[in-house]
Amino acid sequence: MKRRTFIGAASAASAAAAGWSCASASPVVNATPEAPSVTDGGMLAGKTLDKLREEHRYWLFDDYLSFHDRFCVDREFGGFTTSLDRDGTKINTNKNAWFEGRGIWVMSYLYNSVRNDPDYVNVARMSVDFIMKHNPLGPELLPSQFTREGEPLTGPAQIFYGDMFVANGLQEFSQASGEDQYWDMAKRIILKCLDIYDHRPNYGNLPKTETSPEVVSPRKLGHWFVLLRSTTQMLEKRDDPELKAINDRAVEAVMDYHYNPAYDLINENINHDMSRIQSDHGQLVFGHAPETLWMVLFEALRRKDKALFNRAADLLRRHIEVMWDDVYGGLMLGITHVDKSVWNTGKALWLQEEILIGTMCVIEHTGAQWAKDWFSKMYTYVLEKFPLRQYGHPLWILYADRFVTYREHTSRLGNFHHPRQLMINMNALDRMIERGGKVSGHFG
Repeated sequence: MKRRTFIGAASAASAAAAGWSCASASPVVNATPEAPSVTDGGMLAGKTLDKLREEHRYWLFDDYLSFHDRFCVDREFGGFTTSLDRDGTKINTNKNAWFEGRGIWVMSYLYNSVRNDPDYVNVARMSVDFIMKHNPLGPELLPSQFTREGEPLTGPAQIFYGDMFVANGLQEFSQASGEDQYWDMAKRIILKCLDIYDHRPNYGNLPKTETSPEVVSPRKLGHWFVLLRSTTQMLEKRDDPELKAINDRAVEAVMDYHYNPAYDLINENINHDMSRIQSDHGQLVFGHAPETLWMVLFEALRRKDKALFNRAADLLRRHIEVMWDDVYGGLMLGITHVDKSVWNTGKALWLQEEILIGTMCVIEHTGAQWAKDWFSKMYTYVLEKFPLRQYGHPLWILYADRFVTYREHTSRLGNFHHPRQLMINMNALDRMIERGGKVSGHFG
């Protein structure tokens, strides 16, 4: 549907920032700025850091993981059954390559970075063993779907997300298990996926429509960010020139090619040769854009590249301001056509939570007021709209309409974005609490 044409973000310097007191119109002399804080008067989103940390712990352990262990983990055949209704009733027992890789990552990261419970490694290993039966190092992409026992229900996938999520899971599992061969395997899968992305004819074509010709083998923002995030995590563990080259290429693709200076936003699709698509296919700005930007922030931290961090933070703010629903709150899924102001007004939990990760990162390392304001606004909105406890169920709503209307039934457990956000931000809160509410000083 159409939304009002959005107005570009203004950027005027205030008199106070210029060194003048608005009240007296006289210069401020010998002002000594206080060290930046991650809170306003000890509060963030209207709560102390300790209270926020406890809320994250509750939603991760008492709400999500208790349900996940009871209904999702398959301790007989390994892997994760994610086709579940709100009470845990199985819609079917099939398994999905995407969700296996994501589940391996979640359980491994949980062990590596949150709580050293060996059962998390055991659950991850059962999924690794399940997926290894299908040779992720083979020349083809993994099947998309399997039976509970592991028999393929489809042929090789047409796009590389399943394999890339498996690679991301394996690199994290290598640390949890202490088995370096899984890091090496993850690298080989990534190289395979990149080769397919670069050279397979008709990879991910955008179809011909009434207003747009077919786009053959486009470059997709969603592909770059999975390459970026996996390589960032792997380079944190071990230096590798090939992975660094992929990482550099992904950052450049996002920040220099998918970025559209005409409207200061990041497009989802561009041509295979990295040129801009001139038809309607080139007008899409999707929720992947702000999601990708927190991953650029994390990579900038790894590199200690303050200029990259600041640019990604500015673009994150821009996307939040443009995509925020001024009427009903939350971020809308995307702009289908920027120039015509045509919007996808759906509300996805994953997108709201990507904003929580990104703004929390900016808060921790800069204390920027805009990030604190937007985190507070988003956190308040999410807790009001998405937890199912208010309807008598565990977990949170995954996908909804513009109003986040409750539906009695669902068909899937989200086993990645939600626990990822809770773990990453809980760890950030731990660090901020340990520093007494001061910013990190990461960039000196």
